[in-house]
Formats: sequence, C-alpha cells, structure tokens
Amino acid sequence: MSTNTPVEATVDRRAPLIKRLPVISHFNKSVGLQRGMLVTGLVLTGIFLLTALFAPLIAPYGYSQLSDAAGSFPAQQAPGGKHLLGTTVGGYDVFSRVVWGSQTAVLVIVAAVVLSIFAGVILGLVSGYLGGWLDRVLVVIADAIYAFPSLLVAIVMAIVISGGQSSLLGGVLAAAISITVVFIPQYFRVIRAETIRLKAEPFVESAKVVGASNIRIMSRHIYKNATRTLPLIFTLNASEAILTLAGLGFLGFGIEPSSAAEWGFDLKQALADTTSGIWWTGVFPGLAIVWTVLGLTLVGESINDLNDPRLRGRRKAASGAGGPDSTAAAQAAPQAESRVL
Repeated sequence: MSTNTPVEATVDRRAPLIKRLPVISHFNKSVGLQRGMLVTGLVLTGIFLLTALFAPLIAPYGYSQLSDAAGSFPAQQAPGGKHLLGTTVGGYDVFSRVVWGSQTAVLVIVAAVVLSIFAGVILGLVSGYLGGWLDRVLVVIADAIYAFPSLLVAIVMAIVISGGQSSLLGGVLAAAISITVVFIPQYFRVIRAETIRLKAEPFVESAKVVGASNIRIMSRHIYKNATRTLPLIFTLNASEAILTLAGLGFLGFGIEPSSAAEWGFDLKQALADTTSGIWWTGVFPGLAIVWTVLGLTLVGESINDLNDPRLRGRRKAASGAGGPDSTAAAQAAPQAESRVL
C-alpha cells in the first residue's frame, strides 16, 4: 500500500495540462448531483458567452434596427415569421435585442470583476501580511463600504458618471464601478484571512530566512495559495453585475435602445404590455437574465463545493465501492449468512 501513494502522486503531477485546468479538473472530481449542477451551469454559461461572442452572426437585425428592405417593423407583433420572438412596442426585434444584450452584460462583467479582483486581492494581501494600523484601517473601511446596497451605489454612479443620460459607456461604467466598490470588501476579506493563515506556514518562514522581500513573498508564495477560493466569488460577482445592470435599466438609469441592447431596459418597456396580454416583450429578456445568473451561480457553487476535501473523500469512497474491498465484502456476505443460519 505504501508504494501506491507516490505513484498516484506522480501520475497526477504528470497529467496533461488540459486535465489540470480549473473547470476540467473540477469536472473530473465531481460525481452524481454535483456533476449535474456543474454541467448545467457550464452549459448555460457557455451559451451565454457564445451568444455574446457571435452576436453579429446570430442576431438577424441590429439592436436599434427598426426597418429592413421590406419596410418598417410592425410594433408588438407576435412571435413568428421573420421576427422569431416578436417585436416590442417601439418596433425592435425581441430576438435581436436579447442576443445583443448578452454583449452588454459581458462588458459589465469584465469591467466589474477585473476591477474588483485587482483592488481586492492587492489590498487583502497587503493588509493580511503587514498587519498593524494599516490592517485595522482597511478593515474598518471595508466594513463601512460593505454596508452600502450595490443598486443604490449604481444609481448614484449613473448620475455622477453620465449626468443621468443613458448611454453605453455611462450605463456600463455605473454598474461596473458600483459592483467594484461594493464587492471589493468580499475579495479583501477572503484574501486577508487566507494571507493571515498562510504567513505563519513554514514555507513563508523559510522564504524570510533566505532573505526574500515582502513583495516577493506575497506575490510568489502567498498569492497562489490565497486565491484558490476566488472562482466562487468571481461567479457571484458576475451574477450581481448582471442583476445590477438590469436593475439600473428597469429603474430608468440604464442604457437607451439607440446606444446598446440591455435586458433591464427592455423589461421596463414591457411593463405596459402585460396588461394587454403581450407577454413576449418581457418574458424573453427576463429568461435571459434568469438563465445567465443561474448558470454562473451553479458553476461557482459547484467549484466551491468541489474544493472541499471532504467531497473528494466521498468521491474516493464511492469509487472504491466497486474495488477490491467491495468485492471481498460481497464474497464474505454469503459466508456470514450461512453462519447465521
């Protein structure tokens, strides 16, 4: 038994790079319901990303197009014909607006998450490793910022950045900056806690003994070990970015249809249609928001659960159920039954 462990470790280290990538490695470790959740989240997220990437090829019309060679689009036309998901009260094609809206959502996610991770990770490393008065000040500031609702901050940012004018740049920046400000404390808390734990580890003490600088220790030794829990926060942050952008649009601080497609604004415009029995103008943008947020959340929660060593232990136990131990147990069962009889 003792000779098997080094061999298994060697095989794991020499596994192909593609099998050691985060999502693929988590998929290989998952079983049962957990794998189902991960696959469902990956499929929904993949559809969202592919739709955003190939929006110019998928959408039959532009996000602000109101006519084609045959003439102007009819208003509030039911799904069918050349308008697959119908048209809005303004004459926009619903399917095209939903497809182009995925690009706007990706822009907000990229801007918000990149800024949040960049600021939160750096502040968490510095605060947790150096400690002292700087750590106490940053903790107090993070707790104060965390108390502000993200949507309220987004509304203020929308007014400050764009002066209340709905534009692509103003809407994206308002949502991205509000998410950045509110969610920096989450990255800060996680990285700070991991840094405080890791700086007492022997490998950090060894780096200090050999004369490594604080910057080198934080960037080369602590950073890689302290950022293992970021995928979950990343996906939740991405989901919150989409919801905040949709909330801005629904409240009238989003992006005008002439500037870009945005699901929240389309939902707001569809409110008046519901009393008239016109359902398609609000259902499809709403489903786009729900499915995208659901996909990102399922991926994040699955990755977080699979990072738990206890789950890996259950997987090994489940896989071992069909191994030599289970075979021996199956062979011993009839003998035990005969002895009882």
